[in-house]
Amino acid sequence: MYIRCWGSRGSIPVSGKEYNKYGGDTTCLEIRSCNNDLIIVDAGTGIRALGNNLIKENIHAFDMLFTHAHWDHLMGFPFFKPIFRKGITITIRCNSFNRKSVKNIFDGLMDRPYFPVQLSDKDIRADIAFKKIPGRPFTIGSVTITAIPLSHPKDGGCGFRFEENGKSFVFLTDNELGYVHNGGRTFDEYREFCKYADLLIHDAEYEDDEYRNILKISEEPWGHSALSDVVRLALSAEVKKLGLFHLNVMRTDKKVDAMVAKARTRFKKAKKKIECCAVGPAFEISL
Repeated sequence: MYIRCWGSRGSIPVSGKEYNKYGGDTTCLEIRSCNNDLIIVDAGTGIRALGNNLIKENIHAFDMLFTHAHWDHLMGFPFFKPIFRKGITITIRCNSFNRKSVKNIFDGLMDRPYFPVQLSDKDIRADIAFKKIPGRPFTIGSVTITAIPLSHPKDGGCGFRFEENGKSFVFLTDNELGYVHNGGRTFDEYREFCKYADLLIHDAEYEDDEYRNILKISEEPWGHSALSDVVRLALSAEVKKLGLFHLNVMRTDKKVDAMVAKARTRFKKAKKKIECCAVGPAFEISL
């Protein structure tokens, strides 16, 4: 299983020299099975560059999974060139949340006056199928996928565990470990979901003091995790590698590196050999 990041920034895309290392695009991951089945997770602004790459590779069929329907995870979809290409087949899997259907989410995203091309227009030439994420494990090619509800405000979302040939990758972005939102799961349940994962990529929006300040000003926190909780999850779940994700828009490369250093220090102090990095556009790994 091969994993590559095309965007890891939270909330909105950013730009500038202070973001060169970890990039400014919002969430998008590429996953390829050992048989080259392609799975795309989320369509933040990072999907624009991925789409260009898929056209160069002449790839005609793939699946897309969506964690949830907040803008930073969808805003790149209208600029994803494969949807304008004839002969391309896309299966989109997403929860419908408060909409009538999964398709209704994407209709709304590209509806007038927000975008000049509607999903129903003839310019959308790809064959797109819409499906809900099942409540049981399912497969895409040789990859088995299990979903878990995220602890995220209002409409929630889905985290995923991907397994192939005895290797496992868990992706939990926009997930708050310090507070159980409606429909979310407890820390212990996330620990069991992540148990022994070869790679865990988890939301690490906040430094600990930032998170404490949010708890002071908000009756309901905002659905993102503090670094110490993410480290605790990696330790208790005994994962092999941790990737910090959903990087705060104000967090420069130097400050992200400082968070990574703090996590590594805590793993070393706990005498655990857990690798740690921050996830950006240079991140790719084969499990």
